[in-house]
Amino acid sequence: MHQPADFQDFFARALLDPVHAVPAAIRGAARRRADRRFAVHRNNVVVGLINALAERFPVVSRLVGDEFFRAMARLYATMRPPASPLMMLYGETFPEFIDAFAPAAALPYLGDIARLEYARGRAYHAADAVPASPQIFTPLPAAKLGHLRVLLHPSASIIASAHPIVSIWEVNNDPDHAVPIAPWAAEAALVARPHADVEVHRLQLGTAAFLSCLSRHGAMAQAVEAGAAASAKFDLVESLALLIATNVVIAIEGVAPASKRRTSPRQLPRRRLAPPVEAQHGALLA
Repeated sequence: MHQPADFQDFFARALLDPVHAVPAAIRGAARRRADRRFAVHRNNVVVGLINALAERFPVVSRLVGDEFFRAMARLYATMRPPASPLMMLYGETFPEFIDAFAPAAALPYLGDIARLEYARGRAYHAADAVPASPQIFTPLPAAKLGHLRVLLHPSASIIASAHPIVSIWEVNNDPDHAVPIAPWAAEAALVARPHADVEVHRLQLGTAAFLSCLSRHGAMAQAVEAGAAASAKFDLVESLALLIATNVVIAIEGVAPASKRRTSPRQLPRRRLAPPVEAQHGALLA
């Protein structure tokens, strides 16, 4: 083990596995003293990772209790150490770990709460972008509406769940104002930071599917189909209104800038207003 990379790999494995032998290159006045010092460093590293997870997932910790959370986080930290030196990225796979963690099976929504909390952290550190003005929706041509693609803010995430995750998160994020969750039904969340603060919006499942399709760069018609397939209660008008109200749209592809649109003098007297959104709904699926 003469290569620095080999030593670093061996050192990293020993650091997160108490059963692993302490690297022989670790020296001290006595071998026992070197082992003890390495054990202290090992514990500090693991505790640091646990604390980072507790800070990123405070509602998950509150739901299961500090002792349970720290035991679960310790196991995760030793099995899945950071893959990046940027600690703001740590914990991306924690929700999947929770889903498979048998002792947490009594709380089937816990993994989705972790997804919502990770999305909040991701939104906080996401790149800044200027939300488009609501006026960008005004001149949309009905005939081309289905082919347009809406670009969402870099901070936006959509999390859908079979459980009322937004309600659970709200209640446990502010326990002093807790209220009973009723009805207990599926919910989805839009998490974004269009301005200074991270915002969490409750979504109907059809709207969540609609936004998820848009976030994958799907065309408007494809997004409408996804929303309708996800829920019979999907409402295009409400979904478009939410897009405008949450300021998560930064651009719409397929619409020429106003300065490049040309209208001949002969067309001006015959200009007609665009049909209302209700009429456009049918055009999207045509």
